[in-house]
This record gives sequence, C-alpha cells and structure tokens, in this order.
Amino acid sequence: MIGTWLSIIPPLLAIGFAIWTRKVFLALLIGIISGSFFISNFSILDTLIHTLYTIVLQLADIEWNIPIILFVLLLGGLTSLLSNSGATLRFSKWALSRVKNRVAAQFVAFFTGIAIFIDDYFNSLAVGQIARPITDVHGVSRAKLAYIIDSTGAPICILIPLSSWGAFIFSLLIEPIQTYQLGIEPFTAFLMIIPANYYALMALLITFLTIYWRIDFPLMKSHEEKAIQSLSNEKAKQTAETTSYRDAVDLLVPIIVLIVSTIAFFLYSGGIFTSGVGLITATGEGNIVTSLVYGGILAIIAAAILYIPKGKIPSTSFIPVFFKGVGKMMTAVFILVLAWSVGEIIEQLETGVFLSGLVQDRVPLWIIPLILFLLACVMAFATGTSWGTFAIMIPIGVSIIGVIQPEWILPAVGAVLAGSVFGDHCSPISDSTILSSIGAECNLMDHVTTQLPYALIAAVASGIGYVVFGLTSLVSLGLLVSTVVLVITLFIAKKRLTTVEA
Repeated sequence: MIGTWLSIIPPLLAIGFAIWTRKVFLALLIGIISGSFFISNFSILDTLIHTLYTIVLQLADIEWNIPIILFVLLLGGLTSLLSNSGATLRFSKWALSRVKNRVAAQFVAFFTGIAIFIDDYFNSLAVGQIARPITDVHGVSRAKLAYIIDSTGAPICILIPLSSWGAFIFSLLIEPIQTYQLGIEPFTAFLMIIPANYYALMALLITFLTIYWRIDFPLMKSHEEKAIQSLSNEKAKQTAETTSYRDAVDLLVPIIVLIVSTIAFFLYSGGIFTSGVGLITATGEGNIVTSLVYGGILAIIAAAILYIPKGKIPSTSFIPVFFKGVGKMMTAVFILVLAWSVGEIIEQLETGVFLSGLVQDRVPLWIIPLILFLLACVMAFATGTSWGTFAIMIPIGVSIIGVIQPEWILPAVGAVLAGSVFGDHCSPISDSTILSSIGAECNLMDHVTTQLPYALIAAVASGIGYVVFGLTSLVSLGLLVSTVVLVITLFIAKKRLTTVEA
C-alpha cells in the first residue's frame, strides 16, 4: 500500500468528497480514516487508533501547528474587537470617501497582498483584515476577495527572496549548486529562477487583469451579483460622508502593529539584531509562526490601549468580546487540524514518492519541463502542500535534467515551483487555501470553486510556455508566450462575458 497506486486513494477521496458534498469536515475525515486503513493493513481497531493518534499528533506540534492555531485564534479575537469597537465601520466610512468604486476596492486588496510578501500565512490573514471592510462597502463578494488574497499570497512569496518561502527554497538549492558546480550563490540562483516560475507570474497577472477588465466567470459572477444585491443603498449613503484620517486610525493602528511587530520579531529570531547576520541569513533562520503569535499579542494590546480609555469598548467587556471572536474561529481551527492530519497520512503513505516516480520514465527532452510542471501540479493538489512537493520534486527534477541538460537545472526548478504553487492554490485541503478563505471570511468550497477557472487559465498558459521553453531553451520566450496566451484568453473572455455592475 505504501508507495503504491493505493497511496493516491486517500487524498483523492478527501478532495473528491469535498468538491462533491461541500462538507469539508466529512471529506477530511474520510481522507484520514481511509489512509489509516491502508497504513494499518486493513485492521479496523488499528485504523481507529491511528486516526486518533494522527489528529492528536497535530495538536502536539508546538514548533509549527500550535503557534498557527494560536495566531488564528488571536486574529479572531482581534477581528471581534475591531468590529465591536466600531473601528471596522469607521474605517469603512473613511475608505468609502476615498476608494470610489468596486475596481479600486479590489485593487486595495491586490496591492496590499503584493506588499505583504514575508509569508503566505501572514499575507492571507492580514490582507483580509485590511481589505475586507473596503470590499464589503463596495459590494465585492467574499469569494472575489478570497481569490485575490490567495492569488497574491503564495505567488508573491515565492517570487521574493526575502520571505519564508525564499529561505526554504535557498536550502533546497544548495545541494544542486554544489553537485553540478553551477558556480553561483543560492540567492543568485533564486533570482535566475524567477523568470522560469511561469505560474506564479501568470497568477499575479491574471488577478490584475481580472480586476482591471472586470472579468467574472459564471460562478464568481453569481457571488458578485449577490454581494451587490445585499448591499443596502441606504447604508451606502450613510457611509458616503466626509471623514478624516482619525476614522481609520482605530482599525489601522492594531493592524500596523501586527505587521511591523511580526516582521521585527521574525528578523530578531533570525539573529539580525543580536548576531549581526545579514538580512538573507536572518530571513532563513527566523521563526515566522512564533513571530505571528507575538505580533498578534501586541496587536491585541494596541487595541486595548486605543479602545478602553476612550470607552469604545468598556473594560468589563473587552475580554468577553475577545473570546467571542476566538470562539468564531474554532471551526477554522478544526479544519486546519484535519487538513494537517491528511498531510501526515499522505506523507506516511509516500504518495509523493509514488507520484514522483512516474516522471522517471524515458521521455523526449523537450517535454520534461512540462512533465515536471504537471507532476508538481498533481502532487501539490493531492497532498495540499507546496513545500512538501518542493522537497520531493526539486531533487528529482534536478537529477533528471542535470544528467542530460545541465543548463536547464534552474528552469526545471522553476517548473517544479510553478506546478507546486498551482496545485496548492487549487487544493481544498491546502492550509493556504483554507487560510485565504478564513481571511476573507468566505465559505471554503465557495472559494475553491470560484477561483478554479482563473487558476486553470494561468496553468494552461504556463504549460504552453514550458513547451516553448523545451523546444527553444529560451526561458524568456516561454514567459512571453505564456503572457500572450493569457492576455488573449482574457481579452476574448472580456468580450464574451457580461460585466457585473454595482
């Protein structure tokens, strides 16, 4: 069962049931139980024990999972404080007086997502806090906001070397650089890979054009129309009044404290202030999840300082309001724990090893970049993790290309990174997908189904680009072709689809 074709059944069951029934809890449990059934050699008692053990194991991970859970709960509490203090409503009034239309509101989310590149988890939750009040006021659906958040999270993090993603990829590049004597530093190699990471670039481009050209495919369009219909004209008139920057302070200050303190703690944990290391080294050594918790705590303290003395939240109500928000996040926490449990099961089944073995058959050289891209897509989609796919597929891709075409090593890595981001982007069991829906306060399956057409277009354009690269050995030409295909496809869609009007 382990490392065989049976190993792909649990993730496929989880994904299939999630899409079919839209019941995420049930789908994830089916994935965990079916995987435990195979691992336990079909023993029902051992299956139950292994299922419980796997779930509990996720709650015992104090280095990664527990800090993420704490941060999600802190963010829920912060959201409740912002709402109950009136900060969200005042910020909406302030934003409405400056952000004049739905397109501008969506661009606020887009460019905020570009600016917060330090980590995709941080990006997903922080962008939601900043942009959601603005998009709500302008009748932008939560599904559209979740799509924008998800499409500017991992895609920007994987293109920026000074991010948690960049640091992880550096670690995976060291061995290929030494083995094949490329004669460059990991930082330089990372920069050279960026133009070959077609999907990440296409994901950002399609998001920008979707907003600018107001392109909504049918599923997304239905959510946009419902959001506009639910927007009260009377409420819009009430919020469209003259405001000053003071109306935005109560919401922006806690969020700015969250962002700045998280980055500061992240760099501090990497030794930039204590050991005198450089920015790149500090980014690689920093602990992002613990930094998120510290940043969340300081943001709560900032909210207390702002709200309690001014009576915006009575001192006796501050803690109850906070825990009310914490309680609302419990569903999201349960989903995260189950998603992590599915990932643990998939790792034990060696699903990734089985899938990666499929690429080692004899195939023409020109199609290998496309195969690496597609296999990374499938692996990341089935496992719900791009980082896990990086760890498995990069060494395999390098070993295949390094023997027959060493100059293609970095573009091959780019194809793996691109495929991994696409698969992770679309998977309903991906933690970044889940956190994007949490950040936007959107139903998870609504987010998955509405963003899929956009992601598929970007993936197809990227795949065509890798074929062009394989035939010409020109990374720039492959990128150009991908861009042209994407723009033409969207231009045709723009002509054929009706625009949602506010």
